[in-house]
Amino acid sequence: MSHPHIYVIIIGSEILNGRRNDRHFDFIKEALAQHGHTPYAVSIIKDDKTLMRRSFQVVLEDNESMLFCFGGIGSTPDDLTRAVAAEVFTSKPLIRHKQFERDVIERFGEGAFPNRIEMADLPEGAELLHNPVNNMSGFSLQGRFFFTPGFPEMSHPMVQEAIAQHLPENKRLYRNSFLALCSEERFIGLMKEAPEGVECSSLPMFMDGQPNVEISVASYDEALTENYFRRFIDYMQESGIDYEIQLV
Repeated sequence: MSHPHIYVIIIGSEILNGRRNDRHFDFIKEALAQHGHTPYAVSIIKDDKTLMRRSFQVVLEDNESMLFCFGGIGSTPDDLTRAVAAEVFTSKPLIRHKQFERDVIERFGEGAFPNRIEMADLPEGAELLHNPVNNMSGFSLQGRFFFTPGFPEMSHPMVQEAIAQHLPENKRLYRNSFLALCSEERFIGLMKEAPEGVECSSLPMFMDGQPNVEISVASYDEALTENYFRRFIDYMQESGIDYEIQLV
């Protein structure tokens, strides 16, 4: 997949109720941008089996999907990610991962039992993601779906390694933007006529009580981007619309 649909699911009731601030979205956005990618969808959801199951199912049903999931892979009762991932992505129960089992016992000794050892129960076919902090691994499935802890210090290095190994470098996206001192209504026709491969988007706003809009034209073809952007510029000049080119 040269342009995978990259889903990001952040699991944690503590984020939604304000006990902890999210630190994953800004990180994953920047990490993906370094390889020429952007998220396709981002969700922050509570620790709820039904909601998690539905969220994972959306990812599974998209044949172009890739998933980075944060949180819920520990050994406490509210850590539900491992079991739900096994149900959705393998349709099989969790099984004991022998290498992870050895890692847990090596770190905690007798303290691994009876609870911590359950972290080694993973979906069938799971491969370990190295945790540089304490060697309590995350895991991946099919080289597309990556599950990491909620702790940024542990999860972010895992994600960076996964991106480097599994996500292809994307072609450069060329983008031009302008701010026009008018309503977005004036540009809908041109936006509808955009050729295949050209993405046109608008960000309407009010400035000093007057409608303004930022229009963005983007594609992976530099000449195509420049040519279609020029159509907007020509239209504004012909129509007497004031505008400013925006630096991207």
